[in-house]
Amino acid sequence: KTTDSILELLVDINKKLKLTIVLITHEMHVIQKICHRVAVMEAGKIVEQGPVAEVFRHPKQAMTKEFVKQLTSPSENELTFAKLRERYPTGKIVQLTFVGSTAESPILAEVMKDSNLLFNIIGGNVGQMQDGALGTLFIQLLGSEEEAQVVIAKLQASDVEVEVDHR
Repeated sequence: KTTDSILELLVDINKKLKLTIVLITHEMHVIQKICHRVAVMEAGKIVEQGPVAEVFRHPKQAMTKEFVKQLTSPSENELTFAKLRERYPTGKIVQLTFVGSTAESPILAEVMKDSNLLFNIIGGNVGQMQDGALGTLFIQLLGSEEEAQVVIAKLQASDVEVEVDHR
């Protein structure tokens, strides 16, 4: 609660006084909540930088990917994924990323109602950034490969990023 209060104060100072605030942290939720831009450092050098939403959605460097995983793929999901792969070997596990208005729209429900697939919700989260919401949802698609491809294409056409787990 205290941390959130301090973060809200920093956001307020930034907006009212138009001051740039440089914040050094390993806590990705802090960056997600209050920062507009992020720079990732490794061995004293900047290895990746850019708008928070862009870097979080498309991390390029291994270090950045590890940091972003803190928000998008908690380690406890890995055990669940392994069990689901065993139980439903033909199912596709996918990570859906929703940004801004897509995180606030019933896109998945719209796609589900027109599909013959079964959707197994594994886990997810939605967090607020300075530029809007960022949501991640892990689901398993159960059914035909053709139908899965149709669903993936519909999601992508609705500005949802889809990453298929190929393990």
